[in-house]
Amino acid sequence: MSAQGIVVQPGQGPVSSFTPGRSIVLKLLGGETGDSIMVFEETVPAGTKSKFHLDHDSDEVAYVLSGEITFKIGDDVTVDDPGTCAFMPRGVPHAWKSTGAKTGRVLFLYTPAKAGGLIEEHQRTGRKFGSMDERELADILERHGWELLGPSPL
Repeated sequence: MSAQGIVVQPGQGPVSSFTPGRSIVLKLLGGETGDSIMVFEETVPAGTKSKFHLDHDSDEVAYVLSGEITFKIGDDVTVDDPGTCAFMPRGVPHAWKSTGAKTGRVLFLYTPAKAGGLIEEHQRTGRKFGSMDERELADILERHGWELLGPSPL
């Protein structure tokens, strides 16, 4: 499928909920963009954190919309406020955590879209990582070019 111009209005896009207060709104899906880019907005209550991971086939960008988000990218750790843009190149281990007192919001982008397929599949199926056996989890991560390196170091 070739990409078409797309405009996603505020409040539009499929929504997934993870834990109370944590949700994702899909904005641009890989299939809609010719697998060029995938974008989603995540609401992250204080204390929410990602796993320590890397993306083999996609670069990741995070733009802090609100709250305070701490990023670990490679060996560097930064504490960031709204307006901060973080680049996490493919193959570089990274993690993030909502370290502010209030809920944060972050816009995430994957290019090419392959790694974002993991988020899209989660939204489509509703399957949580914790409900998958080791083989299922390994398959979904490999399919989307992710590698989990362990718990968050933040």
